[in-house]
Amino acid sequence: MLTLDLCTFDPGVAAKSPSAFAASVVECVETSWDEGADLVLLPEFTWMGLEPLVEPPSLRRVAEVFWQELLPTLRSLLMRPGKAVVLGTVPFWDAEAGVLRNRAPILVEDRVLHQDKLHLTPWESDFSPGTELRIWEFAGLRFAVVICLDIEIPEISTRLRGQGVDVLLVPSATETVLGVERVDRCASARAVELGCVVGVSHLTGKAASALIDENVGRTAVYYPSQAAFRDAPRWMEGEVFDSEIHKQRVVLDPKNLQVMRRMPTETNPSLLKDLPLFDVLSD
Repeated sequence: MLTLDLCTFDPGVAAKSPSAFAASVVECVETSWDEGADLVLLPEFTWMGLEPLVEPPSLRRVAEVFWQELLPTLRSLLMRPGKAVVLGTVPFWDAEAGVLRNRAPILVEDRVLHQDKLHLTPWESDFSPGTELRIWEFAGLRFAVVICLDIEIPEISTRLRGQGVDVLLVPSATETVLGVERVDRCASARAVELGCVVGVSHLTGKAASALIDENVGRTAVYYPSQAAFRDAPRWMEGEVFDSEIHKQRVVLDPKNLQVMRRMPTETNPSLLKDLPLFDVLSD
C-alpha cells in the first residue's frame, strides 16, 4: 500500500522572510508524513509566494533564493527513508540554455529529481518549455509528474503509453473554476487511457505575484474504469476552495493495477498495442 496526500497550498501565507515561507511548506509536508503519508504532492507555483519576500521581486530572484539558499535546508529536512514529496513548482534558471524553466523539485528518499513543465500558458512568457518527461520509481511504483497544462495535452498520454506508469501526479495552478475543470477532466481521461491513478492538487489563495495573483482549486484523484476498481470510488473530487491548505488522503493498492493488467480480454484502452495509423479526411 502507498499513502498519498494531495495538498492545496495558499502562497499568501503570512511570512516575513523566505526561510519563514519555506518553514510553512516544510510544516505542511512533515505533518502529512507524521500522520502516515508516504508521498506528498503540492501545487504548481507553490513557491511564487516567495516573490514579495525577495529583493528585487522577480522570477529570476525567486529562482536564485530557492535553488541556492533554501534547497540545501529543504534537503536536510525532507529527505527521509521511505518518504517522498513533489514540492510544487518554482522558477529555475537553466544557465546552460540561458532560460527560465517552470520546474518541479522532487525529493525521493535520498534522491533529488525534477520535472520541467513542457507546455506553457500564454502568461508564462518568461519561461521556456522543458524537453523531457521523466519517469521515476518509489515504493515499487512508477511515477511521472505532469504539470498543469501538460495534463491537457493528449500527445503526452500517447508518449506514456506502454511505459508502465502507475501514478501521474499533477501539480496545477488555475485562476477560475474553468481551469480547475479542464485540468481535472483531462486528468480523468488520462487515468482511463493509461490505466493508471492520477492525483491532482491545485493552488489556492492570493499572492503578490503577476503569475498567481488569485487562485482557486481543489484536490482530486482518478482511477481506471476497469473491473479491478469496480468496488471502490473511481474518482473523488474535493470542494473548490479559494484559500488555505486542504488535504485529501489516497491509499493506493498496487494489486488492483496488477490485476487489471492481467485481464487482456477486458475492454481497456491502456492494454491496446500496435495501434494502426489512420488518415483524417476532409470532404
